[in-house]
Parts: sequence; structure tokens; C-alpha cells
Amino acid sequence: MGLRRMGTIAGGLLLFARGYAEAQSAGVMPAMPAMPAMRATPAVSLAVPVMSGPLSLSPSPPVIDAGALGTWYVDGAFSALGLAQTNPGAGDRAAIADVSNAQIFVQKTEGLARFYVQLGAYALPALGQTYAHETDAGSTPAKFFDPVPQAFIKIAPSENFSVQAGKLPSLIGNEYTFTFENMNIERGLLWNQEPAISRGIQANLIAGPVGLSLSVNDGYYANRYTWLSGSASWTIDPDNSLVFAAGANLGESARNTLATPIEQNNGAIYNLIYMYSHGPIMLWPYLQYSTVPAHPRIGITDGASLYGAAVLASYGLTPALSLGVRIEYEASTGAGNLLYGPASRATSLTVTPTYTHGRWFARADMSAVAILHGTQGDGLGVNGNRKSQLRGLMELGYAF
Repeated sequence: MGLRRMGTIAGGLLLFARGYAEAQSAGVMPAMPAMPAMRATPAVSLAVPVMSGPLSLSPSPPVIDAGALGTWYVDGAFSALGLAQTNPGAGDRAAIADVSNAQIFVQKTEGLARFYVQLGAYALPALGQTYAHETDAGSTPAKFFDPVPQAFIKIAPSENFSVQAGKLPSLIGNEYTFTFENMNIERGLLWNQEPAISRGIQANLIAGPVGLSLSVNDGYYANRYTWLSGSASWTIDPDNSLVFAAGANLGESARNTLATPIEQNNGAIYNLIYMYSHGPIMLWPYLQYSTVPAHPRIGITDGASLYGAAVLASYGLTPALSLGVRIEYEASTGAGNLLYGPASRATSLTVTPTYTHGRWFARADMSAVAILHGTQGDGLGVNGNRKSQLRGLMELGYAF
């Protein structure tokens, strides 16, 4: 079944439930178990969407009692941003106002059969990349993952074992796809090298402090199911955990789009991530290595490798005010171009204060990207000959 169609079916089930209740009240259809209107629920912990903080969704989201179809949780995120930058790339602008999120999440988290559907509009700002405008013609969803960016069914025989299939968040990386999920508004340089959302099937197993996931998928949204990805996590204690994640294309794909960069999609990528969280402090350093061999048949004439390291940290100054910092370094080797030209190097710094009031939030990104070594024409700016870029972003929103 097509994944876009899955989102349509989930929405149709919602409409069916409402329509049935209306028909029953009019005496047109026989009675079935009562289906109350959407209401608040006691505190629950929802696994998706994943939130690294400091933002969070409501611990008591509205619910729909869907009778035999179970309990459905509904939450969402709505936000707008403004951006100012130096050295914009070709087709970019020095100042931008945009919708960063207008998304609703519907999910069923209990029982054998479960599901998650995320739908709406979104922007994907990333350091050192031309900004993809949600409100322009040919918007971000059309260029990337469509208006239903994530949707999957999940079969869970137990709480320790499950299998899910659909449009899944990647197992790779230490930052998530959407702005509201992360401590910074923009994704970083290392995220630019990682798959974000993949279509496929994934098995998950939890054995005490160890968590294992294995997935067969289409990598960088290539629609060719030749990628094998996996992750292994170890919860050392409540404050410390370690994750190893890896993925590789076992085949070959000539697809080349914004969501599917041909070089990265035909390579392999590895992460080693350490996570520390205690009280107001969160510290997530990680290492990344990716390699792309030559594939002359599809136009990749030269191989290349990329080494990266990043530190993401957040500190809660008060219950309402926090400060997030991200520092990154990347260096490429080989004749292929994975960064800013062959054998290029770059670094970045991002600082993000965040203020929350109830479900409302306001935050700002101040970031700098510097190319330490690059190739003329492959750098920043309209002509690719600039070696730095400064950006300032402000995001205002509501998450429930």
C-alpha cells in the first residue's frame, strides 16, 4: 500500500468516526459503543515525534476515543520564523519570513496494531545551505517528503519487540528533521550529510539496557529499497547512554534531488553518539564518518570520505529559559565533492536561547559557518566564492 495513501486512510478513519456518530444521533444507523468528543487525557509519554528539548509537546494531549479502533492521541506544532543572512546563495535572499511548522500528529500507541501519521507544512533550514521556502511556489514538502512526511504502522506483540513499516525517521544522526524537535532552529553541517526520512520496514528490540533496531529502506528517500540501516543503544544509567548507528547502500541509484543527494545516497555512514542528561544540563557529543565509492555507471567518477565531529549542549538557566549551543567540524578527503569541494574543511557555531511560556515558545538562532579550505565555485554566496556565512533566526510558535 502506498505511504501517501496510508495518511489518507488515517484521515478517512477520523472522518468516518465523526460521521458515524452524527448518523447515530440522527437515528439513521444502529447504535455502537459511545465515541466521546476529543478530550484531554492524563499525562502520557509519546515516543514520536522525538523531542531533544528544550521544547516539548503537551504531556496531556487531546484524545479521540475511537471505539473498537482504540484511543488516538492528537498533538501538533505551529510556528513561524524570520531569517537574516550574509552571503546568500543563488536563488536565496538576505531576509526571509516563513512558516516553519503547521503540523498535526495523530497516533495510536497501545495494543497490537498501532500507527503514527504526521501531516502539514514545514520548513527545513540547515546551516550553509540555500534556504528552502515553505511559502514559495514549489514548497518544501513538494521538494522533500510531501505533506505527510512521516506515516507508519507498527505491530507490537510486546512492549519490548515491534515491527514498523512506512515513512520512518532515520536511525542515523543526532539531530531530528523538524525545527521543533531540536535545541537549535537550524540543522547542522553533520545533519546535511545524513538521511532524514526513509521509506521501509524496521524491527526494534529492547533487552534490558540495550536497544537494537534494524531497517531495510530507501536511504535518502530514493524509492529504491537497497539500504540497510541499524542502531544499537546502551543505557548505562539514567544519565548516560551510548549509541552506535550505521547505514549503507547495498545497491546503486542514479536519483539526484534535494531529498536524495546522489553521492550520499550511494555511500555508507556511521555514527558514535554519547548522551548525558542530568538536571538542567544536556550534553550530546558525536562522531560521524561517511564514505562514497566511485560509481562511474551513474556519474560518480571519484570517491570521497568525510569525517565530522559535533557537540550539542543545552543548559536550563531557569524553568522557562534555556541556552543551546552546537559546535561542529567536518573534513573531506578524496577527489569527490561531499562538502565545499574536494578535500574541503568547514566548521560552525550555533547559539540558541529559548524562552517558553506554557505551550508557547520564542527562540533565536545565531550561527556562523566558516569554510577553512574549499574550492572556488563550491563555496558560499551567489558565485560560490565566499568562505563564511552569518545567520540570525527568530522562531515563534505553539506546541501542544
